[in-house]
Amino acid sequence: MADGDALPANIHCARDYEDLARQVLEAATFAHVAGGAGRDTAVAANLAALEAVRITPRVLRDLSAGATTCRLGGRPHPIWLAPVAFQELFHAGAERETARAAAATGACMVVSTLSSLPLEQVTGPDRWFQLYVQPSRDATLDLARRAEAAGYGAIMLTVDAPIHAPGLTSLRAGFRGGLTPANLAGYAPVDPAVAPGESRVFQGFLRHAPTWTEVEWLQRQTSLPLWLKGVLHPDDARTAREAGAAGVVVSNHGGRELDAAPASLAALPAIRAAVGPDFPLLFDGGVRSGQDVFRAIALGADGVMVGRLQAYALSVAGALGVGHLIKLLREELEICMALSGCASLADIAQADLGASPRSAGEDLC
Repeated sequence: MADGDALPANIHCARDYEDLARQVLEAATFAHVAGGAGRDTAVAANLAALEAVRITPRVLRDLSAGATTCRLGGRPHPIWLAPVAFQELFHAGAERETARAAAATGACMVVSTLSSLPLEQVTGPDRWFQLYVQPSRDATLDLARRAEAAGYGAIMLTVDAPIHAPGLTSLRAGFRGGLTPANLAGYAPVDPAVAPGESRVFQGFLRHAPTWTEVEWLQRQTSLPLWLKGVLHPDDARTAREAGAAGVVVSNHGGRELDAAPASLAALPAIRAAVGPDFPLLFDGGVRSGQDVFRAIALGADGVMVGRLQAYALSVAGALGVGHLIKLLREELEICMALSGCASLADIAQADLGASPRSAGEDLC
């Protein structure tokens, strides 16, 4: 715990960190984190989709041997810390604090390409590296090689953000950013200049956007498992599996890219059906409680990633806050499992979500 960090007395559930972060963060920074692309439609859809899923209680089951062990790496729980950029916005210790919390709670931390600290300075026993494809393959490969040399366990390639969509909430609040990603120092920046008559989007920003060719190339270059983050269509998930990806993150980027995108949860059941029962899937988008973790696993995920709550907890109490957040989420998950008669995450996959449980997510499109 960093000097001066302490848990406030009024935290009773994981979601309380959101209200407390509103009090400690600058208004523009909070708006930037809480908002998404456009009018925040996809952000709201993520939350609504999770809330709409009902969980039927089951009774009189022996749960004395219950556990939250995750089949992905035998981790003690299914909660990942999602890649969150520029964590110095939330705490002076930045990613170093988050890594301390991850190590203390058995959580896998996914470190962003846009981290405030160089990836080599973010240490811990269970780290993955989130990668954005760079304008040159040399820079992309160098980032992957650095992650390998620094002992990261996997590369998570973001595939749903070839261009960043503006967030009106962030812009109207006056958030300007201006931070420099430590990992990209020395690499050539994107040059969006175009010839007269060309599109600034298509011929400019998308000139170096990744395709399946880059995925196949990176797969050959790295010794680390390669995950694809930002998949919402079953065909894309199926192609990822066929291309040799280690797993997929079902995600609409927290609602921060295409504002008209479906909720991540709405896409999850169809993707699970497309890739089969054994292909690893993580879920990202709107998790605010242990019940949300349960819902995502019941509809096909092996684990979940937590982004906004992580940023909120970091801003409130540094490493102590993030560690406490993970503890709360895990205990909320365990309580939900106990009340629904589930002794394991595998049991959750068979949980009764009410009428037509496997179509619940699809109906939320």
